[in-house]
Amino acid sequence: MTTQPPNVILSGGPATLELKLEDRIRYVEDTTSKVKLLKGNRYEHFEPTNGMTTEQELELLVYAWSGYTYVAE
Repeated sequence: MTTQPPNVILSGGPATLELKLEDRIRYVEDTTSKVKLLKGNRYEHFEPTNGMTTEQELELLVYAWSGYTYVAE
């Protein structure tokens, strides 16, 4: 199994989201699609932007927080 290097960073979100930097930097296979991140009892949604940033010597596409939905029971 090959591990892909990180290519995106998840940006923004409410203060209660409390994502560490190492959780925000990740690999996304299709960088044109949205990302859903399970956090507690809800999914945090992030959408790709045209922005790029350098973090930990990596060139990363910026994904901006766009909202959340609750997990159905």
